[in-house]
Amino acid sequence: MSTEWEGVEVKKSLLVTGDHRASSIWVVVASTAIAVCGSFVFGISVGYSSPSQEGIMHDLHLSLAEYSVFGSILTIGAMLGAILSGTIADKVGRKRAMAISDVFCIVGYLFIVFSKNFLWLYLGRLSIGCGIGLFSYVVPVYISEITPKNLRGRFAAVNQLMICCGASLAYALGTFITWRTLAIIGVTPCLLQLVGLLVIPESPRWLAKVEHPGALEEALQKLRGKETDISEEAEEIKDFTEKLQHLPQSKIWDLFQKDYIHAVTVGVGLMVLQQFGGVNAICFYASEIFVSAGFASGNMGMLAMVAVQVPMTTLGMLLLDKAGRRPLLMVSAAGTCLGCLLVGVSFLSKEFHWAKDLNVVLALAGILVFTGSFSLGMGGIPWVIMSEIFPIHMKGTAGSFVTLVSWLGSWIVSYAFNFLLLWSSYGTFFMFASICGLTVLFVARLVPETKGRTLEEIQASMNSSLAPVSSGINRIV
Repeated sequence: MSTEWEGVEVKKSLLVTGDHRASSIWVVVASTAIAVCGSFVFGISVGYSSPSQEGIMHDLHLSLAEYSVFGSILTIGAMLGAILSGTIADKVGRKRAMAISDVFCIVGYLFIVFSKNFLWLYLGRLSIGCGIGLFSYVVPVYISEITPKNLRGRFAAVNQLMICCGASLAYALGTFITWRTLAIIGVTPCLLQLVGLLVIPESPRWLAKVEHPGALEEALQKLRGKETDISEEAEEIKDFTEKLQHLPQSKIWDLFQKDYIHAVTVGVGLMVLQQFGGVNAICFYASEIFVSAGFASGNMGMLAMVAVQVPMTTLGMLLLDKAGRRPLLMVSAAGTCLGCLLVGVSFLSKEFHWAKDLNVVLALAGILVFTGSFSLGMGGIPWVIMSEIFPIHMKGTAGSFVTLVSWLGSWIVSYAFNFLLLWSSYGTFFMFASICGLTVLFVARLVPETKGRTLEEIQASMNSSLAPVSSGINRIV
């Protein structure tokens, strides 16, 4: 009888534990959902200019050169936002930083909605750029700091998924609604996030950094569940952060010291290779590439890209905490290399007057292979790793620098792409393929596997001055 009763008690205990785990994971899910509203705005903002071009140019009587400024000024604003992103997120917290981003985006979209001339358009687009430059840093950092180590990659990858969904929605809706209505839609996720930020917890690691131990434990308990024992995790966060407090506040030149050079090389290297692998050239000019390769119109190819992008990003998100960061990055980079080679061969075929059908098939296949492969890993994982590898005392400075490098690379490639096509269409894509191939070697040699490890373990393994915090952790290169 007693044995039977004990069995019932054990089952009851397991059920209670399962209920608490389930309830706690929903807090993390809800917090992530609120955070990635910013990613959705990011996607809408990037995708806004393509379907709106004809309407804006007609209604406001803009020349192509004036509209080109409207399209590119987003990147200038994003670079400004990136420069300030780390400082803002460190000073006011992750939640307030997202709220500031929302304000920038709301103001920007309202400027566009009520614009009467190009000046209002430019100011609005610049303001949106500042907002998404800040979002591009703070959203992945916040998600990585609140999620358990066994789920962190999957949750952080939702950032890239929502960027894809936002861009796809902007492209789809922009084909049948006006550009002013599309701008109003861009305000909606900002308002939802502002409301949600009132109820989700702040990052426990930021609270530890600003020395609010009581608030740290309250936030961590809310994220892990009321009945979960958080003492070990809270102690690890506090001990690690306390050690960091004895180090001087990092400046930009401190990033290149021996202790941090590995982390900076990985963070910056991944962003440089991501951008110079040709992603923005293909995304921004996909329609033009399809037409150049022999398509009658670029619309079919663009719709095919959208159809591939979201499912492959979802697949990458599901695999991230199972396969790991490194294998997905290498497979993704190898796929983008193959995609660029196919597009390059397509242009080579056109130049030497090989079969026209071959040009079209190779161009479509190449861009779809590139888009699917990029969405699988290279699109989102560099941002996940950026949010994991930098210690809290230098995360602001390092994160701002890495984010700035990403946006600067985006601008350089977008600006130079048309000139490169004039130089050599097939040579341009063979160059991109070479950079993608180099990415495989870079990941294999330098990028650590961060799957299933706490942020403190990852950071200690990559920074020699912090190694005593997590003894026994091997440095992974």
